[in-house]
Amino acid sequence: MLRGIDVSDWQSAVDWAARAGEGVAFGFARASEGDAVTDRRFAGHWAAMREHGLVRGAYHVARPDTDPAAQARRFLGVVVAGGSAQGDLLALVLDRARGVEPAGVSAFALEWCRAVERECGVRPFVHTFAAFAREGNCAGLGGHPLWISSPGRPQGDPEVPAPWREWRIHQYAHSPLDLNVFAGTRGDLTALGLRHR
Repeated sequence: MLRGIDVSDWQSAVDWAARAGEGVAFGFARASEGDAVTDRRFAGHWAAMREHGLVRGAYHVARPDTDPAAQARRFLGVVVAGGSAQGDLLALVLDRARGVEPAGVSAFALEWCRAVERECGVRPFVHTFAAFAREGNCAGLGGHPLWISSPGRPQGDPEVPAPWREWRIHQYAHSPLDLNVFAGTRGDLTALGLRHR
């Protein structure tokens, strides 16, 4: 399995060279949240991951109580400004309802994912956790690769909630950094990312 980490500006500076030297093969960095927040460290993380040879991913933190199309535009604008390349990964973090009923949360996520897919030609990962999915917040998203937060489980053995039947990335620890594994090769992982259109 490939080892990875995910980061945001909540963490202090990340030594990507050291992480790559320790065998970290991929990373995700928060690009945006809602329709008004851009992660202040994203550009630096994005460039450093590429510089040190990691498969790189960008994620957006969903706020289902505001417009999904506007949030997709913000996310794509941040990623494009940072420069995108073949194999880059895209993801939606869907873990808070913010007062929206489950049907509304899943409708938000589907619209956001469709907007990103229309623009980029790739299905984004959906990052969530089992209890949130079991409430119905992820209905209809089973065709998107699952990035599951399941820190109580051994590496590579997460709980997989419906509507998914399999996981692609397992976030198995949260401290001091969020730690992940991908079941497959580097080629398998980049095949889930951006392609030249």
